[in-house]
Amino acid sequence: MNTLIATLAAYLVGSISFAVVVSRVMGLSDPRTYGSKNPGATNVLRSGSKKAAIATLAGDCLKGWLAVWLAVHFGPQYGLDDGGIALVAIAVFIGHLWPVFFRFVGGKGVATALGVLLGLNVWLGLATLVTWLVVAYAFRYSSLAALIASVFAPFYYGLLFGADEILFAVFAMCALLLWRHSSNISNLLAGKESKIGSKAAGAKKGR
Repeated sequence: MNTLIATLAAYLVGSISFAVVVSRVMGLSDPRTYGSKNPGATNVLRSGSKKAAIATLAGDCLKGWLAVWLAVHFGPQYGLDDGGIALVAIAVFIGHLWPVFFRFVGGKGVATALGVLLGLNVWLGLATLVTWLVVAYAFRYSSLAALIASVFAPFYYGLLFGADEILFAVFAMCALLLWRHSSNISNLLAGKESKIGSKAAGAKKGR
């Protein structure tokens, strides 16, 4: 029962779309209406507001970290084993992808996935983040950086902890992230993918 409650709570936390919330508070256009139409930090940045993008990134990362960190540090005393922690990790990520509070229209999960990895282990999260930063700096494509980082994340986990139930959760999360980026993969292959910082038509600049 405690595992079910923790999993449901993680999903609800993940369902808070900071891209939409931050955009409303700052007077920006709904990120689901311009650019990639993805409610995430990269698309919010296309509005021209770096503050909104940073706030979105921090919020989406924080919710993933908080749900998993609580499960890792306090879950065992309430009966959560590795399987329960794995379910919490997947649930908060799925909440971001299909948020119940926003008609199940969510983001692609990059920042939330990073938060989940940081919640599992700081070094795991940092290794994945460095991978993203290196690729993003070299090629200026957020989607490409996310794709490569998501491929390396399970490898990093395996090196640190070996094969266990949480590793399968990391694999599942990264597979979902790759699937959510299918349109980006097509755009990258066609040379049509927008680079980091490009301004989107139809986006309203905030206060």
